[in-house]
Amino acid sequence: MAFKESELILNPDGSVYHLNLKPEHVSDTIIFVGDPYRVEKVTKHFDSVEFRTQKREFKTQTGHYRGKRLTVISTGIGPDNIDIVLNELDALFNIDLISKTPKQQLTNLNIIRIGTSGSLQEDIPVDSFLISSHALDLNGMLHAYQIDSIRHPDIEAAFVQHTRWHKDKASPIIIENSKALEKQIESESTYKGLTATAGGFYGPQGRVLRLPLQDADLNTSMDSFDYNGTRITNLEMETSAIYGLSKLLGHQALSLNAIIANRASGTFSKNPTGVVENLIKYALDKITE
Repeated sequence: MAFKESELILNPDGSVYHLNLKPEHVSDTIIFVGDPYRVEKVTKHFDSVEFRTQKREFKTQTGHYRGKRLTVISTGIGPDNIDIVLNELDALFNIDLISKTPKQQLTNLNIIRIGTSGSLQEDIPVDSFLISSHALDLNGMLHAYQIDSIRHPDIEAAFVQHTRWHKDKASPIIIENSKALEKQIESESTYKGLTATAGGFYGPQGRVLRLPLQDADLNTSMDSFDYNGTRITNLEMETSAIYGLSKLLGHQALSLNAIIANRASGTFSKNPTGVVENLIKYALDKITE
């Protein structure tokens, strides 16, 4: 059965609506960055770039690094943008855009996020690299989908109890990364931990300007959460959506974080640009090993 035009929207040239991409424009190994300006910071290392496009905050470049074809896409900020990017990328590979019907032979994508984050734990220093072993969804976007098969209810229940999670908020969701990608990209120098994904930058991450918070102690509670050695190591705005949708769609996903701040010690990197650059080169080399 074909998808309705209102469900799978295409541009007049046949590209998917938001990303402005056709299937031939994209590799099956994709690097996510948040900032459109960070796309070139990745592709400047490529041997060649064959394709470029941008629509709104979604900027895409595809090329080759050490003989491997890679695509870099900027997602913008937040889980709502990830919902757009991942669904449209999956459609490019797994839906026939002419007949608008699902393909019988599905393609599994490898998705690696390269982002920046602040550590919540004092022993994870600035200028380090962190792999998100799990993601903690605090924003609720994934509740729009049937997610029971990808959840970790024991950790979720422990988190709810530990933080006295408010009943009117969306229930937290824990999702695991791709262990295959983790094995490929980890090293002795990388840290690992549970990454919390908030739905906003200010109140949802415990920042106070003019508006009081519903739970002013939430960040402190998250800092002290420990489930059999699994701690919440950092806080950002995309990883849980990437992990959740990737699991549901059958893709492999891993989130890499350049730690540029430590909120526990109050320190900030003296060279955050250099830390991101180092993580980009590290990730590219690991992806193409």
